[in-house]
Amino acid sequence: MSSANTIRFRHSQAILVAAIVAFIGTLPLASARWFLVPLLLVPLAVGVWAWRAGTDADPQGLHLRALFGQRLIPWSRVVELTADPRGQAVVRLDDGSHTRLPAVRAEDLHKLVTASGQTIEDPAQ
Repeated sequence: MSSANTIRFRHSQAILVAAIVAFIGTLPLASARWFLVPLLLVPLAVGVWAWRAGTDADPQGLHLRALFGQRLIPWSRVVELTADPRGQAVVRLDDGSHTRLPAVRAEDLHKLVTASGQTIEDPAQ
């Protein structure tokens, strides 16, 4: 998938920095009692999610990545790219289902179309 035409969308790196700070801040608490050690898993999971989760778009399709999995949606299955009321990008598939695109905002939809190899026609022309 490492194509020159791949566009990557990721969450803000501030989340990763916050997870690192939270992990370091949790160390004294977790080292105080053995049963508090699992608390370290929370900032660790948030950090891995911030580093990994997002959407990659290339001419083959959309690659959605989460904390523990990934999914490929070929462009042939995409019926519509739209945004929800909160400004998050959503894709409607040919089976009628809707999927939110991680880390993609409404203003990024034109970049997704460009990654597919398509062009957007200007309705004013």
